[in-house]
Formats: sequence, structure tokens, C-alpha cells
Amino acid sequence: MLCLQSYASSSEGDSDHEDAAGAAASTAVPAHLLPVDKTHSVSSAIAVCAAPVVVPIGASAVPRTLDPTLKEVTYNPRYDEMYAPVKGPDHPDLTMQQRAPRNTLAGYVEKAHINAFEFENQRRTFHTYGYALDPSVDEAADGQTFVGDLQSAYDDNGKTVFEAPKAKKMRKQEKNDKPDDIEGFLGPWGKYENEVSVAKPNEQERAELDELLSKRHKRGRIPEDKPLEEKATLHIKDAYDYQGRSYLHAPHDLGVNLRSNAPPPKCFLPKAHIHTWTGHNKGISSIRWFPKTAHLLLSGSMDCRVKLWEVYGERRCIRTFSGHRQAIKDIAWNNKGSHFLSASYDRYIKLWDAETGDVVSRFTTRKMPFCVKFHPDNSKQHLFVAGTSDKKIICWDTRSGDIVQEYDRHLGSVSTITFVDDNRRFVTTSDDKSMRIWEWDIPVDMKYIADPTMHSMPAVTLAPNGKWMACQSLDNKIVIFSALNRFKMNRKKTFTGHMVSGYACQLDFSPDMSYLVSGDGDGKCYIWDWKTTKMYKKWQAHDGVCISALWHPHEASKVATAGWDGQIKYWD
Repeated sequence: MLCLQSYASSSEGDSDHEDAAGAAASTAVPAHLLPVDKTHSVSSAIAVCAAPVVVPIGASAVPRTLDPTLKEVTYNPRYDEMYAPVKGPDHPDLTMQQRAPRNTLAGYVEKAHINAFEFENQRRTFHTYGYALDPSVDEAADGQTFVGDLQSAYDDNGKTVFEAPKAKKMRKQEKNDKPDDIEGFLGPWGKYENEVSVAKPNEQERAELDELLSKRHKRGRIPEDKPLEEKATLHIKDAYDYQGRSYLHAPHDLGVNLRSNAPPPKCFLPKAHIHTWTGHNKGISSIRWFPKTAHLLLSGSMDCRVKLWEVYGERRCIRTFSGHRQAIKDIAWNNKGSHFLSASYDRYIKLWDAETGDVVSRFTTRKMPFCVKFHPDNSKQHLFVAGTSDKKIICWDTRSGDIVQEYDRHLGSVSTITFVDDNRRFVTTSDDKSMRIWEWDIPVDMKYIADPTMHSMPAVTLAPNGKWMACQSLDNKIVIFSALNRFKMNRKKTFTGHMVSGYACQLDFSPDMSYLVSGDGDGKCYIWDWKTTKMYKKWQAHDGVCISALWHPHEASKVATAGWDGQIKYWD
């Protein structure tokens, strides 16, 4: 670089002469007007780039690419860049339908031109005769390829509606349009030639029909399960006292008259937890006091078992009844307490002897029973009703095991059955968000209550005086209906504050009708004042749903609650 820099310089003599002349001139001219000294100038330096121009290998074959999803481009792309095909690796998880090329939202539309008259011609031909020319443009069609009913196309030589193929032969019809012929007038209703009015199958068709029906019946039939071993386990040794009386006999030495028909004069709010009955492996669905005396407690659970508990004394588990394949939905005592019913999701209702533990009868309609109840009259203790999942209320006779009546008017599964008006009528609620009132043994509802604001009511309790019904509504309310005459809703009495949406939490009155008690979906127990509808007390009773709360009929302040944690708790 230094050699190149000095390549164009002159001889030393010339440079000396020039230096002398410059010095002489500098004395007369100002310094800022003098020419720049060449030794300090960059114009004499020649910059040379020794690096060769190298084109990267394959650079011309790698054009810029545009992402088709871009909304904004920061440079001006060429035409071939903008309309280049989309390339890249295939998505490994796409289905065949997603891999198919699409140019519309629904699929791929082929560009084609067709005459409007020809399109309409082929469309009408297809709708009239069932065939048309093949419109596909993928294959080289010769104009003689048809789609649809090919046989008709070949028979008519592919003629369209405008070419009028041969008319089909019409069957002859008997005609008599004379209005004066009253007996023989046919009008447009005349029969066709060789028309058969009643179609009777011949022997071969009858055999085929019977085979088809048998197959269909076999397919729709629910397979019968093998009979389950039904057993009752006694957990106490002293099942009979010194006089030979069983545990069903109410004790006398408790300080409480359990045989009294009068309620306690004044009821009080329970304050303490005094006992817990444990023994069920899964949640409890229903509990029932022993009729009248309430010295025993019956519980049905989702572990497919029914248990009988002592309420007084040592409060032991007396007996366990096992005989269902699936969870227990409802249980019901008869008036004497000698027998009880258990309804299960295995579609069976079983009648048990409470003393011996034997199964007396089994009832089923191959539908799930959601509620069961004996007729309250002592003269009709052989009859019980059950609400099922196929929208019916079915009445059975336990003596013969036959269905004696069906009440079929509901539009949804029947949830509750409540007898009112001295047992002459009963009230049912259903998942169809309605309430129906029935006369006993008359299968037509005498009153239908439905309102757009009503919700399903899966639990109903009759007041001790028989005048009111408390209904657990799934909009987190307890609504009150009159149980006499008009069965009208009492809009002034509505109990709120608890959360029962989605749960059939059973509720109960205190014996003197001063309080109303109910569980809720969070495991709490609530007590309201009946007159003012004011909530008096709530407490955490169970870990799961508190599905049932029952006030003892002879105790002033004792309440039993059952929950989905498998426990029954006693409060005082």
C-alpha cells in the first residue's frame, strides 16, 4: 500500500522547488487560503478492496418466502413471491378431511362453466326421472355418462324433461262422477285396477315377519340377572326380651311416652351433637322413623344396603338388610312397622319383614322406582304406590303381587307421592316441573298445577296438622302449598337461604309445627320459624350433602340428619 501511495510522486528536485515556492507564497497569502499540503491530504491515498466478489452457492435458488397468514408486508414483494405455492412439512395429526385441498369453507369448488338452460334442464330431469348427465369435470366425460337411476336413464335413452320421454303407463281407476248416483258415486276415491284393500301376508311373509319381530323383541329385552342372595344380618344378641318381645316393641322405661298421639307442648332448637351412627360405606339416600313410636330408625344407602338402628339405649345397629344390586333410592314403613319397602336403582322394589329379615315379595316393571309409599289407611295396607322413571305411578297389591292401577299423566319421572285429605287423594310431583292431584283409584288427575316460574320439587312433606305441604324447590327455596281444597301456593310463606339446587334434600316439621328443618347441598342444616319464615339457626352437620333432616315426633328438640358422608347424626 505504501508503494502504491508513492507511485505517482515526482523527483526530489521538483518537490524542493515546489516547497520553496510554497514558502514564498505563504508569506503573502493567508494560511486559510493556501492549498492543502499533499502530505496531509487523503485524496492522494488510493483505497483498494482486495476481497473478490463472491456469490453464495445456491443463493439465486432460494427466493424470499411470504407467510400466507401475514397481514402486513414491510417490503415490496415480486409477483412470483406473492403467488408462490405454500410449501413446508405436513402436519402429522391432520385427518384426511383436513388434508384435502379447500378453497371454500365447505370444501373445494371446481371452476366450471355451464349453460344456464342446460343446468336447469338437468336439474329438472334429475328431480323428475331420477337421473342426469354426470357433471364431473375431472374425467373426460363423453356426454353419455349418467348419475342417479341408471336403469331409467338407459330405458329412456337419457331423454330430459324437455325431450319428453314416454309417459309411464298409468293404472286404470274406477270412475263414477255422477252426483245423482248416490250409492255408486266414487269421485276421486275410486279404486285402482287389481288394488288390494287389506294386505294379508302369505305363509312365507308371515314366517319372515315373525322372525323379525322375535329378533326385535329379543334385542329390546333387558337381560335378567341371576337372583341375588338376599340376607339379613342380626348384629345384637338380645333380639327378644324376657317376655319374648322383639326389638320392634317400643320400650316403656324411657321417661318419654312414645305411644302418645299428642305432640310435645313446646319445641326448642337443637344445640349439641349427641350421637353419630356409622356403618354405611357410602352416602345415605333416605332415613325413616319407626311408625308412631320412632324408637327405631331405618336408613337406605348407596352401598345397596338398608340398616335398622336403635334411637334409645345403646343406639346400636340392630340389623342389616342386603338384597339389592344397586343403590337404594327410597324406603317406606307400613303402619304397624312389621314390614318395609326398599326401592333401588336395580329396578326392583322389595318387601321385607323387619323382624325376621326375610324378603316377602319382589316387584318390578323394569323401570327405576324413585319413590314408594304404603296407603296410609289401615284397611288398605296391602296396597302401595311407586313413582317410576317412565312417568307412571303404579299401584301394587302385595297379596297377589299384581298391578291393580296405573296413573299415567306426568311428562317426566315421578319424584314424590304424598297422601292428603284424609287419604282420599294424593299429590305427586315430577321432573316435568308440575304438581298433580289425584283421587285414589281414579287414573285421571283432578288438578294440574304448573307455572312458568315453578321448578322441580323432588321432596315434599305434609305438615302435622294436614293443612300444608312443604315442597323443596330446586331454585333454592321451600314453597308451601295448601293441602286442602284448592291446593294453592302460599306466596307469603317462602323459606330461603339454603342451597339445594340439584339435590333432593328431605325436609320436616317440628311436632308442634313451630319450626321447619332442612338440609342443603353444602352439608349444613337449617331451621326456620314457621310463622315468620325467619331463619333461626344453621350449622355444619355433614361433610357431604345433608340429604335428610327429621325431627323426632315425641322429643321437643331432637333432630336426626343423614348425609352423603355415610353418617347419621343425632342433635339435641
